[in-house]
Amino acid sequence: MIRIAILLFLHSLNLFKMKVKNLVVLFILFYAYGFAQIKDKNVLFTIDGEPVYKEEFDRVYSKNLNLVKEEEQKDKTKYLELFINYKLKIKEAFAQGMDKNPDFIQEYGKYRDQLSQNYLYEQEITEEIVREVYDRMQEQIKASHILILVSEDAIPADTLKAYHKIQEIREKAIAGEDFEELARKYSQDPSAEENAGNLGYFSAFQMVYPFENAAYNTPVGQVSNIVRTRFGYHILKVFDRRDVPEEITAAHIMIAHRQQSDVENTKRQIDEIYQRLLQGEDFVTLVKQFSQDVASAQRDGIIGRFGLGRLNAPDFEEAAFALQNPGDFSKPVLSDFGWHIAYLIERHPKQTYEEYHTELFEKIKGTDRARKIELSELDKIKAKHGYTSDSQILDYFNSIVTDSIYLRKWDYNKNDPNLEKVAFSIGSQKYTYRDFAEHVATAQKKIRTNDKTISELLIGYHRDFEEIHLREFFKVSLEKENKEYANLLTEYRDGLLIYDLMQKNIWEKAKTDTLGVQNYYEKHKQNYVWNTRVKTLLGSTTDKSAAELAVQMLKEGKSKEQVAEALNNDEKIVISFTEGLYEIGHPALPKGFNAVTGVALYSSENNFVIVNVEEVFLPENKKFEEVKGRVTGDYQLELEEKWMEQLRKKYQIVYNKKALKKL
Repeated sequence: MIRIAILLFLHSLNLFKMKVKNLVVLFILFYAYGFAQIKDKNVLFTIDGEPVYKEEFDRVYSKNLNLVKEEEQKDKTKYLELFINYKLKIKEAFAQGMDKNPDFIQEYGKYRDQLSQNYLYEQEITEEIVREVYDRMQEQIKASHILILVSEDAIPADTLKAYHKIQEIREKAIAGEDFEELARKYSQDPSAEENAGNLGYFSAFQMVYPFENAAYNTPVGQVSNIVRTRFGYHILKVFDRRDVPEEITAAHIMIAHRQQSDVENTKRQIDEIYQRLLQGEDFVTLVKQFSQDVASAQRDGIIGRFGLGRLNAPDFEEAAFALQNPGDFSKPVLSDFGWHIAYLIERHPKQTYEEYHTELFEKIKGTDRARKIELSELDKIKAKHGYTSDSQILDYFNSIVTDSIYLRKWDYNKNDPNLEKVAFSIGSQKYTYRDFAEHVATAQKKIRTNDKTISELLIGYHRDFEEIHLREFFKVSLEKENKEYANLLTEYRDGLLIYDLMQKNIWEKAKTDTLGVQNYYEKHKQNYVWNTRVKTLLGSTTDKSAAELAVQMLKEGKSKEQVAEALNNDEKIVISFTEGLYEIGHPALPKGFNAVTGVALYSSENNFVIVNVEEVFLPENKKFEEVKGRVTGDYQLELEEKWMEQLRKKYQIVYNKKALKKL
């Protein structure tokens, strides 16, 4: 689980550069704010009277120590200054009401729910559920489906109409009519007309659980039973099952195309590179010179480790997984991103059930698969904290809930004395009939009601009512009883608050203050300078004699096209060219490069690079438009530094002298 609070904390620490250079100056600064005889020896300092405990500082310091790069910030007394900035921002976030922001409340609530599940489940996800997922992940299903849309809250007549429609289609499919033609004709999936309902290959977790169950429980060549999901009614036909291959680590060379007209030109480029690979040239060398996937090119073309179906580029995946041995490379293959040559680095054996168990455990939490485990854990909460429930509650509500609930207009008599009865209790917490009545009045507007009796509706509402409050009781209790959980919640809360605070007070201001950013640039132009740059043509070959001939031809004034025509042929690509404006130090420039105009030859690792420098641009200030993003970031730092000075004046910081000595 990503601990966003820690990351944001570190970010905020690094943004504010310390002006304190030594311990003496630091303690002079402390005296400027003041010491006090704070009675609680565990309090490190107070901000406007609110204590900050030494335990929290030690915990945060220890947790982040390995992530802090600057050695001087590892000194506890200096790190304390950064920690104070952090606490000041949190203080200001509450002062500005960031904790009342609906977006904050929603996101914090989601994290709280997610985190509490780790403690709710403990380690008791059943082996049956985990094993089912693991087994399904070893096999992929190829299927097509037909969908008849019907919303979850549709009226019974519409629901029945949709069901009869899918039933008729299923009968046609079972009778032998072509499934794909039926999909094109009847399916209400927006993509069906184009793909005939074809879903390709998929595995566990890639479809909603009821649909996944139908797929894995339907033999190849057969049509499934009707299945209901939140989208509507489906039938599907299974065309194939295949074992999921082992994962691979692969690299690639990519020539990107941005529009359809680029495809032919980029195809010529990738074919040249492919020919050079066939001739034995080094893959990594060609990656560095030609690949236009910047991220992977910086890692020798390596994409990383992936399984079939992970990259959203099926043709590329098929080419990559077809490679058998490390070092094998594919023919050029086209994707939505451009032309690729795949290169196999390693095949990885499949993870065993035991190796994969922990990861699957995490993935299952919060899904339909874990539903019965949740119910089991809720029973444990009831047993631990003393649960009691009124068995008459459903009988009473059956007597007062009317058919108006089907119109989502049912309401209750606010003065009904029965509403003060206790519906259920857990620990010292009690929930009344009134609480349940309010739940029903709200739930009727959100939950499909039309295909159930009032009694069925109330059973479901009551189940949800109890579960919601039992989970909330568990979270509140957990925060009181489990320090680790409470600390994680606090870290995440503070991270979100600081992010919102910085967005409002610094980042958004810098973004909209165009005049301020421009003025900052004018005052600090000396920080934004181009190094020496060269406008140059680069040629690459592994043939020394060809390189020397290319140098001679270029010196004679021949164009790159004339050189390529003279040296290359249909059977063999000897030399390839690129050109551009490069800053000294760019990886495309050869080692030992000398920035002078003219043609020169460089050699490195059995590769020869011909450089024709047309023009040399001496160091000069970068134009504002060229560095606007960087200038804006630097301006933000300046704004924040001044803002932090204001916060230190706004809030009174009082230090505990004895606690400071212990640092």
